[in-house]
Amino acid sequence: MKKRLLAMVLAAAMAMPMTAFADGRTLDDIKADGKIIMATNAEFEPFEYKDDDKIVGIDAEIAAKIAEALGVDLEISDIAFESTIPALQAGKADFIAAGMTVTEDRKKNVDFTDPYFNASQAILVAKDSDIAKPEDLEGKTVGVQTGTTGDMYCTDEDGTSEVKVGEVKRYEKGMDAASDLMAGRIDAVVIDNFVAQKLADKNPDKLVKLDDALTEEEYAIALPKDSELTEKFNEVLKDLTDSGELDAIETKYLGDGTETEAETEAATEAE
Repeated sequence: MKKRLLAMVLAAAMAMPMTAFADGRTLDDIKADGKIIMATNAEFEPFEYKDDDKIVGIDAEIAAKIAEALGVDLEISDIAFESTIPALQAGKADFIAAGMTVTEDRKKNVDFTDPYFNASQAILVAKDSDIAKPEDLEGKTVGVQTGTTGDMYCTDEDGTSEVKVGEVKRYEKGMDAASDLMAGRIDAVVIDNFVAQKLADKNPDKLVKLDDALTEEEYAIALPKDSELTEKFNEVLKDLTDSGELDAIETKYLGDGTETEAETEAATEAE
């Protein structure tokens, strides 16, 4: 009986720190630990991707600036995109920076910072495809990355999407969807605009990004509900914006727009 009681007490003691962490660590907790943990999915170039063994990209650099402002080290946890919010809620990460779109549904589970990037969902097709505009996706088999805005739009569980696709095929990585598209196993891929452009640029003989966007959206950093960190993160984001550092980070990975437009024009002329 005593052994059982002792085991119960030990189990409860072990559970207490995890419970506190699951509610979101305070700034004091993070500074005492000396590090802050970011959850992401490093398969989303140019926002987060792997360069050898290092995770780089727009979100990684913004997160590094935030960690620097807090006076702590940055630790990045690379997991499946659809696992990022559960990981945040379970206390396995302090925030999510993953090219995450602000949606009302996600707001039920996390708090968002002020938006730091305006984005859109683009349509990627094979070079010889007869799909030329969003409406042409109706009845087609479309690949999406699981848990993304493209997945939500194409799955259309609430029936609000203007375009109704025929079948949705989900992938852990956008590159896997593009591979199936090039192999002719699906008709199109719906994914974030700059990711679509990168995939098209890397496969100019096989893939084309359509000019018409499917949706317009905003990216923000996600934190636990009612986290005291949200205000601090917003302060850092404002400082990065006011100083021009945010623009510099985005330009580093996206360019100033001139190169992308030229490449898009060249791809159009080649069709």
